[in-house]
Amino acid sequence: MIIENSTSSSNKKLLGFDVKTLTANRRGINVLKGIFAVLPIALALPVDALQVKVTPTNPKLGDTLSVEVNLDKPDNGTNPTVASGKNTYPAFEIAPNQYRAFVPTTPLEKAGTRTLRVAGDGQVQNLAVNVLNRKFPVQRITLPPGKAGVDATEYELKRVAAFKALQTPEKYWNGVFLKPNAGRMSTNYGVRRYYNGTFAKDYYHRGLDYAGAAGSPVIAPASGRVALVGRVSQGFRIHGNVVGIDHGQGVTSIFMHLSRINVKEGDFVKAGQLIGAVGSTGAATGPHLHWGLYVNGQSVDPTPWRTKVVN
Repeated sequence: MIIENSTSSSNKKLLGFDVKTLTANRRGINVLKGIFAVLPIALALPVDALQVKVTPTNPKLGDTLSVEVNLDKPDNGTNPTVASGKNTYPAFEIAPNQYRAFVPTTPLEKAGTRTLRVAGDGQVQNLAVNVLNRKFPVQRITLPPGKAGVDATEYELKRVAAFKALQTPEKYWNGVFLKPNAGRMSTNYGVRRYYNGTFAKDYYHRGLDYAGAAGSPVIAPASGRVALVGRVSQGFRIHGNVVGIDHGQGVTSIFMHLSRINVKEGDFVKAGQLIGAVGSTGAATGPHLHWGLYVNGQSVDPTPWRTKVVN
């Protein structure tokens, strides 16, 4: 019996492992097999790596749609994109793995539901955004002799178009935009106009007018780089003496009809810095400042940018 027990004991050992150890190992192997059997299924499960937020929640014509995109793992350093209709807008990084694209809306568009196509991380999301209607007033303008019928020069149009198309990746502004002149607002954004009795088709007032006194200071509403300086002597017949500031990420400001220019192209200006003075150069009926805010080449209402921080 003792021998049998010894033999039995020796038989319970195999290559240094006893039966209890082998049993435990077999159980561990079975557990691992179970894990690896389930693992491919877990890996195949869809992962919601593309998170999108659109503000404001109840946009109206003239508003800027801010589309924030969060990615778990950016694909090879490629930024996501946002498309609306035939237009595609770049999304720029504003925080680690967080991107933001601006989609402009204008008074010439129709109110209603539009689809935003967001692509990133190898995924695509389609979001329906309802843009509310907005009524814009009608204004009748009589231009004096010498101002009526003035056409922009080809040079003027090309310079201004190139400026408005800027999509600099860096973000220069910080906080709300300042009022560029102390004068009262004389014309709101989006106003439709008759010029000398003729309705200006496909036209709307692309900015805000401030009825500041001639020579009163014009300041930068936000930080940015001066990307456009034009003068009447160079052929800026409509804009007059003009300054354009690139705020970055597709956002630009243009200041028209100036009597004096205090900056040059390439200068970096801070919010509140003097850039010029109010005048009546170009197609203007009297001294005033025209401030136009453009997002990805389209004129948007500057008012929300003055009342709400867009970081």
